[in-house]
Amino acid sequence: MNFLKSIASPLAGILALHYDRPAVLAIGTVFWALSTGAVGVSQHFQQVAFWRAINGLGLAIVIPALQSFIADSYKDGTRGAGFGLLSLIGAVGGIGGSIVATLMAGKDYWGLPGWRLAFIMVALVSFIIGILVYLYSTDPRRIPGNHLLDDDDYERSHLSSKDALPPTSIWMDSWVAMKSVMKVKTFQIIVLQGIIGSLPWTAIVFFTMWFELIGFDNRSSAALNSLFAIGCASGALLGGVLADRLSRHYPDSARIMCAQFSAFMGIPFSWILLTVIPQSTDYWLAYAITLFLMGITISWCATSANNPMFAEVVPPKHRTMIYAFDRAFEGSFASLAAPAVGLVTEKIYGYDAKTVNIANGSAQGAYALSRGLLTMMILPFGICVLFYSPLYLVFKHDRDNAKVTRFKDQELI
Repeated sequence: MNFLKSIASPLAGILALHYDRPAVLAIGTVFWALSTGAVGVSQHFQQVAFWRAINGLGLAIVIPALQSFIADSYKDGTRGAGFGLLSLIGAVGGIGGSIVATLMAGKDYWGLPGWRLAFIMVALVSFIIGILVYLYSTDPRRIPGNHLLDDDDYERSHLSSKDALPPTSIWMDSWVAMKSVMKVKTFQIIVLQGIIGSLPWTAIVFFTMWFELIGFDNRSSAALNSLFAIGCASGALLGGVLADRLSRHYPDSARIMCAQFSAFMGIPFSWILLTVIPQSTDYWLAYAITLFLMGITISWCATSANNPMFAEVVPPKHRTMIYAFDRAFEGSFASLAAPAVGLVTEKIYGYDAKTVNIANGSAQGAYALSRGLLTMMILPFGICVLFYSPLYLVFKHDRDNAKVTRFKDQELI
């Protein structure tokens, strides 16, 4: 599902060029809803795999369109808060949904297994939300005099609704938009660091296994993961708001500095978590505090820098396209990160999945896994800090080029 979600993301950019984004969001949400409901009634693994792939297609349409919708709903100096709030709401919904699904999974309701009913309920709610978005949401670019948009943003986007330029085919227009996005150096640099940055976040997925190897039971492990998720959700909003404040005084560098700080903080926290704290169940509180603080500090990059900066370096009409291709490149390579983490852990540090009994814990297995995770977190975090550095030279230039493009387009009216 994740791989298909990544490679299908450019479809959102193509659709958003020619249709209002509420309609694009509604289409993606309906795909998402129908496939989720179908998973709930599937009887065979092949059916589940097929509908999960369709679910990925729906998410591929929804996420970039929603990101560009947020970008157009906030001014340059406030987009970090907008993306942070979106991340916070998504995390809260994910945590709440996981709790409800877990409580329902072991029971039957009206003769239907709880896990099936959970899928059907999510599908129904998603379908209703999709209909409401289509009926009652308005694309920010279609609102005359929208005070949330910069004046040049509105003029640039309003140009597309006038017949000042001859119409082009959907494929030609999409091809031009793709080439325009690919040439932006800020986009290239952020995508490159994002590919490397996917490694530590993929390694974090192995935390649950590591906790259980240490000896924590399922409930304790789930609590630690929840604290980390809460920290990440809070940190995303904090980083976005802080970057907004600083960017008013340092518009060319503040967001880059916030991203570098966040990536750098992954190094000491990974070291403390994986090597300093003794690997014993007696230190649950130390793990909890470290994970929460780690989540607060390492989750800034997307909301403080990446997403707001994308919105500034392309014309408003191409924003969905730049978010779509960011997800396409980063998500595709992230799908390969999990095998890389496992390979390093097994080949270099001697972790043997065949001899390790997760249910009873394993000190040797926990040690080997922790060293593998440390390698796959500290090195990528450090590389990400370095890869953000060229943005000090190219971001201002790309942003100014985007503004010049808007002014030239206005002259054609």
